[in-house]
Amino acid sequence: MKQYWEVIKNSRLFLGIKEEEIEAVLECLSAEVRFYQKGEFIFQIGESISEVALLLEGSVSIQKEDYWGNLSILNEISKGEIFGETYAVLENDIIINNVLAVTNCKVLFFPFFHIFKMCSSPCNFYIQLIQNFLAVIAFKNKMLAQKLEHLSQRTTREKLLSYLSEQSVKAGSSSFTIPFNRQQLADFLSVDRSAMSNELSKMKQEGKIDFYRSYFILKQ
Repeated sequence: MKQYWEVIKNSRLFLGIKEEEIEAVLECLSAEVRFYQKGEFIFQIGESISEVALLLEGSVSIQKEDYWGNLSILNEISKGEIFGETYAVLENDIIINNVLAVTNCKVLFFPFFHIFKMCSSPCNFYIQLIQNFLAVIAFKNKMLAQKLEHLSQRTTREKLLSYLSEQSVKAGSSSFTIPFNRQQLADFLSVDRSAMSNELSKMKQEGKIDFYRSYFILKQ
């Protein structure tokens, strides 16, 4: 666990909690680290879960596949982010999305009810943990609203421009790297990959953008 202190203490969930207090928190939460190989499901459609997960290493994708096998990427989880909290809160509801290890991953799990289980003499960091957990949920709601804004655009070009503009703001620069390859980006924006690639090429020819693989530059 020690090798992941930087990831853990820099995550939103443990923001403002001292390192020695984090040890106490993890013990109190009965935290457990599990390893997943690339391509393995962490959570799968139809399951019910009671644990919240925090990604320590690797990359995780939240995906939805319809009856005909059409894939949509709902979100990409990075190191230090938590996932599964919605279904852990609902507990008895079954999962409607797959959570897949995009690379080899190590994930920290702890039962959700331990977070809100009030101790007889709650520590100062307990209140901070609750505040952080609520802040994480609020942040995810904000991210969901931003994705809905991209998807609400009418054309493939408008969806791309909306997404790339957001990534530029997020990076604080006109040049940035996105967390998707071409197929993943198409799945994330719910567009046809060929049509998306054509639009990217057109915008490059028009001098609006430049790119190399996942690296983009927005131009005036």
